[in-house]
Amino acid sequence: MVIKVYTASSTGSIAVKKHQQAVVGFLEANRISFQEVDITMLEEQRQWMYRNIPSDKQPEKGNPLPPQIFNDDHYCGDYEDFFQSKEDNAVLSFLGLSAQPSVKDSES
Repeated sequence: MVIKVYTASSTGSIAVKKHQQAVVGFLEANRISFQEVDITMLEEQRQWMYRNIPSDKQPEKGNPLPPQIFNDDHYCGDYEDFFQSKEDNAVLSFLGLSAQPSVKDSES
């Protein structure tokens, strides 16, 4: 399983930049392995992301904004979903990951 965070390296939106930084920063800080996919560099990646976001998560106008988060091909959610999972202390569940055993647990 690979967590993929679809981002845009060139965006004029400060909110999008902050949301991307928040997701990537949280994953790095918590040592959750992920792959960042820049949709501004590869058109096929952008199109794949658009096609694989469920219709109920599509905006009424325009295209979905990054960051969009997937576990392999399974859609996890967008920044708002991620933020809510963080507030609920349920990020691993949101990402479709099982809890990692701590060093103490594995030594028992």
